[in-house]
Amino acid sequence: MQGSVPRMPERTPKALRAAIARHTPKLLPDFDRNWREKIADTYDLAPVPAFMARWWAEFALARDPQLETKVHSLEDEASQATDNARAKSLVEEAGRLRREASGAEPGQ
Repeated sequence: MQGSVPRMPERTPKALRAAIARHTPKLLPDFDRNWREKIADTYDLAPVPAFMARWWAEFALARDPQLETKVHSLEDEASQATDNARAKSLVEEAGRLRREASGAEPGQ
């Protein structure tokens, strides 16, 4: 990734929220709404790992505008493809890039 891409935060909800607020504020309303729906309003911490996995991946992608654009472009192209094999290939590539981004560790 480029030097201008923000580093991943500590792997805690508080650190992730702060990183989203600072570097990708467009995600913050959805992050906060999802936190309230899945965690805060339920008073149940069991879903925290799944919540963190989802939002870790969202931030990992959104923090790199070039990568995010590429993934969305692949997904858009796949949605308009008339050849199933082509659409599948595009979706698989977008998924691979998403998984790769979400594998970033704190500090990367």
